Amino acid sequence: MMSGDTTIDSVTGTTTGLSQLERVVDAFIAPSKTFTDILRSTAWWLPFLLSVLMTVLGAFVIDKQVGYDTVVQNSLHDSPKQEQALAETEPKQRAVQLRLMTMSYRYTAYASPIFIILIAAVSALALWGSFNFGFGAQTTYGQMLAVWMYASLPRLLSSILMIATLYGGNAEAFNLKNPVGTNLGFYLPDAAPWVKVLLSFVDVIGLWSLALLVIGTAIVAKVSRGKAAVVVVGWWVLILIVSVGVAVATS
Repeated sequence: MMSGDTTIDSVTGTTTGLSQLERVVDAFIAPSKTFTDILRSTAWWLPFLLSVLMTVLGAFVIDKQVGYDTVVQNSLHDSPKQEQALAETEPKQRAVQLRLMTMSYRYTAYASPIFIILIAAVSALALWGSFNFGFGAQTTYGQMLAVWMYASLPRLLSSILMIATLYGGNAEAFNLKNPVGTNLGFYLPDAAPWVKVLLSFVDVIGLWSLALLVIGTAIVAKVSRGKAAVVVVGWWVLILIVSVGVAVATS
């Protein structure tokens, strides 16, 4: 017998929820089903595996199509103070620093799965604390971590678009900080760094993930979407302010 998004075995009385693949698909077409199923099981291995696959593949494509030396040069243009300081150093010292920066960018890109799990862990902790202590919710840390993982799935599209763009021949102007044109900042390459950072938050895919977070946290925390939006958007605004502040300080 079918009941909502779960299947109930009439003989044993056990409940079988969505599979991991069904959760991933529903995160795009019926997100409430995915997040409701997290109340049954907090498993999140498939979205994490997909994220790891796409980020490592993206790092490889950047390495082959662009080269991390070019990535470093393009990134320096977004940090005028750093670029100027580097230009004022002795040629041999500058060459050493550029080589070290290139190695750092390359290794960091290939080690991105570590950062994915760290960011997810810290973000889930912040959300769990905000809902449980701010609204008296009874959600668990595991539920919030699962919500974060599934809400991040639209970001896979950014990797796909980036790879397609690089193979389309737009390698020379590639900017690792803003690789695809899904946000307003992408279209203002000559704007002040802090302006580009500010406008990069007006991102179709980023806002999609933000909306999924609101839906997911509301379901697992059993609060209204309005309250969920206060927490989720509140953290988003705080991160925006800090990011813009850092851009101002380094530009």
